[in-house]
Amino acid sequence: MVKTASKMIPLGTVAPSFELLNTVTGQKHSLSQLAGKNGTCIAFICNHCPFVKHLQVQMAAFADQCIEAGIAFIAISANDVANYPDDSPEKMKEEAIAFKYNFPYLYDETQAVAKAYEAACTPDFYLFDANLCLVYRGQFDDSRPGDGKAITGESLQEACDCLLEGKTIPGDKQKPSIGCNIKWIS
Repeated sequence: MVKTASKMIPLGTVAPSFELLNTVTGQKHSLSQLAGKNGTCIAFICNHCPFVKHLQVQMAAFADQCIEAGIAFIAISANDVANYPDDSPEKMKEEAIAFKYNFPYLYDETQAVAKAYEAACTPDFYLFDANLCLVYRGQFDDSRPGDGKAITGESLQEACDCLLEGKTIPGDKQKPSIGCNIKWIS
């Protein structure tokens, strides 16, 4: 597994719009339909990545808390499914059901959305305010597979707390995520 870091796009970036397939419902959804009243968290993930597998139970629980607080949580997979069939829409649906994802798990078939967000790795998290302006990008927490650190979601939780309290998220609290590189179509 190749460790790849987030690109850390500029804060204030407006969330690129999209319309993608929800692998669970089979319907297409746009960002404007899914955005939360208090903010929107977008996570680029996939099924096979050990970095995602490491935190997916805690991520699902965290997403439930976000949704309860009026922050939409959206997951997007953009991997090349021809070479990584475990990341196919059918397998994404199975994963979402198995881990009780209460959030949309969208498929970016053309990879245009991942490119628009400059997503680099899985997992890669982006937190936008109610106006869809970027206030946080980076990691879930400091835990990585095999390092023995507890999976807390502390980094993203602190960012959400600041967002809900109307506070600026300190720059030193914005650490790049580390994960598998997105599997780009060649």
